[in-house]
Amino acid sequence: MNVVVTGLGTTSPIGGDVPTTWEAALAGKSGVRRIEHEWVEQYNVPVTIAGQLAVTPDQVLSRPETKRMDPSAQYALVATREAWADAGSPEVDPYRLGVVVSSGIGGVWTLLDAWDTVRDRGAERVLPLTVPMLMPNSPAAYVELELGAKAGAHAVVSACASGAEAIAVAYDMIQSGRADIVVAGGTEAAIHALPISAFAAMKTLSKRLDEPEKASRPYDVDRDGFVLGEGAAIVVLESEQFAKARGARIRARLLGTGRTADGYHIAAPEPTGDGQKRAMTAAVEQGGLTLGDLSHINAHATSTPVGDPIEARGIRDLLGDHTDNVLVSATKSMTGHLLGGAGALESVFTIKALEDRVAPPTINVDNPDPDLAINLVRNAPAALPASGDIAAINNSFGFGGHNVALLFASA
Repeated sequence: MNVVVTGLGTTSPIGGDVPTTWEAALAGKSGVRRIEHEWVEQYNVPVTIAGQLAVTPDQVLSRPETKRMDPSAQYALVATREAWADAGSPEVDPYRLGVVVSSGIGGVWTLLDAWDTVRDRGAERVLPLTVPMLMPNSPAAYVELELGAKAGAHAVVSACASGAEAIAVAYDMIQSGRADIVVAGGTEAAIHALPISAFAAMKTLSKRLDEPEKASRPYDVDRDGFVLGEGAAIVVLESEQFAKARGARIRARLLGTGRTADGYHIAAPEPTGDGQKRAMTAAVEQGGLTLGDLSHINAHATSTPVGDPIEARGIRDLLGDHTDNVLVSATKSMTGHLLGGAGALESVFTIKALEDRVAPPTINVDNPDPDLAINLVRNAPAALPASGDIAAINNSFGFGGHNVALLFASA
């Protein structure tokens, strides 16, 4: 059964919706800036920059909605409403409508605020909705309630691959006949003193604090770690038969997915990139394409010294003689790393690249790694083939050795 994309939604560090986010990406705009919160100084947080939302959810949602939801669920709901409207607010039997929305960390703000309440004011002052707000399936549940979906609501947790894996699970739901439409994606709201301090202790975050907009530098020799980001992205997937029957606009096709595990380390990727290559290979094979059919890859490329060259090696090993013909973009250079939301946002970028036939730039690559040997799009957008069917891969990899590749094609 063919699966198509009919709706897109996002709230990101570079835009409050898909049009503004995509426009900013093509312009090479950075969404990374200094964190202006009192807790930065109060707790002497070691990293003071992040990719914070361009438009806060209180500008979009009602006060009662923001009061009963963790920010991670708020972001997901904002993106869902845009994606659902973009799909034409389809009429669908609720028993044929599914939801898969993931988060890598979940309701960390709610959890830590609740502990502050217990410690400072007593256990009896904890909010009654604390557990429904902090649970990692909360964003999926609120999207399910928003749409009245009854085919199933799932929250796949696979660290930084969560958003992409949510889309892969949605693909499976449609392929298996469980649903006609599935709303899928990822969300993250982890710009908080504790996650930042924990990532800093792992030495995974950039310390380029004096130039926030230049801190995320995928594939640059001077990269020193990723920049934490926040936001959400949602795609509406449908069976092609259902979408055509209702006259939907088809934005792209989701041809295949690849999911593998490294079996190597809790945080570090397997050094040869074998698991990443196998995920990409599986997606291409499931999609029935050849490597020569690929035009673009949106790389995971977080800007860490260890991770970037491993992915580049996996891409080279996959593409072989086709390496020069495939344009590679690393959009975390602009948005920072949205963790569980990254794979979903970068799926939106991949779909828009196919739709507009242009690959977004990778910014801040002043001195490319000399061993890179991939066709990296730097500084300005690059044209994709102007005619015919084109295909692209979105890569997402997570702590624990989770590897997910999604194969999209033009409509």
